[in-house]
Amino acid sequence: MNSMRMLAQEEENDDAAEVTWEDQQRINTFSKLNTRMRNLEEKLEELKREKEALDDLATELELADEDEPVLYRVGEAFLHMPLPRALKRLEKDQSEVDERMSSLSGSTAECEAKMKELKVTLYAKFGRAINLDD
Repeated sequence: MNSMRMLAQEEENDDAAEVTWEDQQRINTFSKLNTRMRNLEEKLEELKREKEALDDLATELELADEDEPVLYRVGEAFLHMPLPRALKRLEKDQSEVDERMSSLSGSTAECEAKMKELKVTLYAKFGRAINLDD
C-alpha cells in the first residue's frame, strides 16, 4: 500500500517555528557562505591541478639539455627562455601557487567555522524543519 497521505492543516504546522527577521538573515548568511565555500573549493581544485602541472614541468626540466632553450608558458603564450631562467621562473610560479592555495585554504576554514556556528543556532531553533546539509 501507499504510505503517503495528506497531512491535516493542524499536523502540518505543529512543529513549524516562526521565522524571524534575524533567523532569515542567518539563513541568508549561511547560503552566501555555502556558495562562497563552493567557489573557493573549485578554485582550490584548479590550483591543485596547476601545482601538479608545475611539478610535472619541474621533472621535465631536470631532464632538459642546459644548452637548449625551453618553451615556458607565461599567461596564454609560450616563450623560449634559457633553462636557468625557466627554473627560476618555475620556482617563483610554484611559490605563488602555494601561497594562493594556503590563502584559499584559510578562507575555506573561516567559512566552515562560521557555517558551523550558524548550523548550531538554526538547527537548535528549527530542528528537522530546516536542512543545511548538502
